[in-house]
Amino acid sequence: MDDVIHCCCMAHARRKFVEALPENIEHPEETIPGRVIKEMGRLFKIEQDCQELSAEERQKQREKEAKPILLALFEYLEKEQGHVPQSSKLSKAINYCLSHRNELMNYLRDGDCSISNNLAERSIRPFTIGRKNWVFSGSPAGAEASAAAYSLIETCIANKVDTKEYLEYIFTNMSQEESLKDDSVLEKYLPWNVSLPTE
Repeated sequence: MDDVIHCCCMAHARRKFVEALPENIEHPEETIPGRVIKEMGRLFKIEQDCQELSAEERQKQREKEAKPILLALFEYLEKEQGHVPQSSKLSKAINYCLSHRNELMNYLRDGDCSISNNLAERSIRPFTIGRKNWVFSGSPAGAEASAAAYSLIETCIANKVDTKEYLEYIFTNMSQEESLKDDSVLEKYLPWNVSLPTE
């Protein structure tokens, strides 16, 4: 799977610095966690500003605006790393960022990659809440089946494809295929490749 880009979640990294921020401090922006949180906020603002751009334009915007911020941020963390108690929350936050530097920067490589996995987490929240009540997820095979079904449904939602129409379409047409072991056959049934009414 050479074409897969592994990205770490910037929101997850940011949360570690939020947890390391001293309580009831008068000027949090003057602390290491406060400065890091501020710089990460600038990165999220860039994402917000280029949300409506094409993937190619977004990648160029990130390269121009976000990359210098990230490089300066990692340089700052490297400089401060040796001045922080090793057992502290701040040390763990810094070490996490530095040890996942490449993965945290990988979203710059492709405009379709996301700076965080917040969208994915929101998408699976209904599933994680409801799974305790679903008997068919009580085995590995059941869990795999439900994961496949949920992936299709959430992909329909993300691509604004009418889920009911899509499921009816694939149940009707896939059964007519000679074999479903060919990836090219399955590819044409993916939600974004099927012409159906949008929601």
